[in-house]
Amino acid sequence: MKGCKICGISDLDTLNFIINHQYPPQFIGFICNYKKSSRYVEVEKLNELLTLDKKKSNFVAVLVKPDKEILEKIKNMPFDYYQIYDCTPEEIKKIKEKYNKKIITALTVINESDVQKYHLFSEVTDIYLFDSKGYEKSMTFDHELIKKIKTNKPLMIAGDIQIKDNLENYKKIADIIDISGGLETSGIKDKSKIDIFLNKIKQLNNET
Repeated sequence: MKGCKICGISDLDTLNFIINHQYPPQFIGFICNYKKSSRYVEVEKLNELLTLDKKKSNFVAVLVKPDKEILEKIKNMPFDYYQIYDCTPEEIKKIKEKYNKKIITALTVINESDVQKYHLFSEVTDIYLFDSKGYEKSMTFDHELIKKIKTNKPLMIAGDIQIKDNLENYKKIADIIDISGGLETSGIKDKSKIDIFLNKIKQLNNET
């Protein structure tokens, strides 16, 4: 397990807690342009959040079919990765070259054929993320589907992951766990759940 990603951060207090945790996540995600999500963060708020020193974590801009307007607005923000949904390999290549960012290609999965699309993105992807079709809703998919993937790129897994899950199972099929709704209580990020999760990931890594 190379690490974890906590996604959908939208307030300074939670971000501060995560960055300064004893075992901070490798990635912290911000929903930049998907307004249907309750975790969506407007550009003005992003500017405020991203003034914090990220320390050991990478900041990730989560983008669903981003247009030029949002890409221009965030281009000077301290994002390390762009996590991109619903774009073709050609579109991602242009974004990667123009904005010089590492790319997490997000593939939404229902069945095996969705998983196999990863081949198409091999030249533009730094990390593959396999997620459910839920977008703003927490939905799951058969995580076993990604066991057959043969690539030297890191694999990230999402899709209704909960802190009560046996995280050991995810470790067998992916390098990075991506969690959002599983760390919330009544739709708000819950520091006690975040703490439990980060400690579990640390424990998981100590077992390897």
